[in-house]
Amino acid sequence: MRKVMVVDDEPKIVQLARDYLEHAGFAVVVAHDGEAALATARAQKPDLVVLDLGLPELDGLDVARTLRRESNVPIVMLTGRSEESDKLVGLEIGADDYVTKPFSPKELVARVRAVLRRTERPRADTEIVRVGDLTLDMPRMRATVGDRVVELTPTEFQLVATMAGEPGRVFTRAQLLDAVHGVAFESYERAIDAHVKNIRHKLESDPARPRYLLTVYGVGYRFADLDE
Repeated sequence: MRKVMVVDDEPKIVQLARDYLEHAGFAVVVAHDGEAALATARAQKPDLVVLDLGLPELDGLDVARTLRRESNVPIVMLTGRSEESDKLVGLEIGADDYVTKPFSPKELVARVRAVLRRTERPRADTEIVRVGDLTLDMPRMRATVGDRVVELTPTEFQLVATMAGEPGRVFTRAQLLDAVHGVAFESYERAIDAHVKNIRHKLESDPARPRYLLTVYGVGYRFADLDE
């Protein structure tokens, strides 16, 4: 049974999320502040964290930064902040998705399931994908550039695998959202830009001059065909 940790300082929201997630078949642990969230994550090692950004004392963004330094556990942000910049900051820190309050509990469960699907073995025609000196070990969700291991979150790995599987093909942001969510959320395609920025910092020797993940202005992104 997959374990989800719900972090929010509002008891009613925690109970609502817990009820729906448990009904969907997840084991649920909870925390009501940032320090407790970090302690619980270290002790319980959840498969996914639902994290409110507006926590007292230790902010949710600080919790996300710490979680990301310590592990690649998937993070779904739960926030009342409606500003796009807040969502982008969370995604750039390394969160995988977000749900804005007030939220539909069924949508939260759907987002949790979608993110957890990314931690499963990606579907591919081959178990090993190579583009230039990038190697993707699909069963292990492991990426290397030369001899260097690249630590990607499940969402980042899925995006790289989608594009690297078809080098040279141009993907729109909507197509990439569809690849990681299972349904295109056209209202927030800039989420892809945040993930791409993170991937470049991890993958490229010079993120300002990417070799692998290229921008196609006005359209989206493509993975370089290094055999061209």
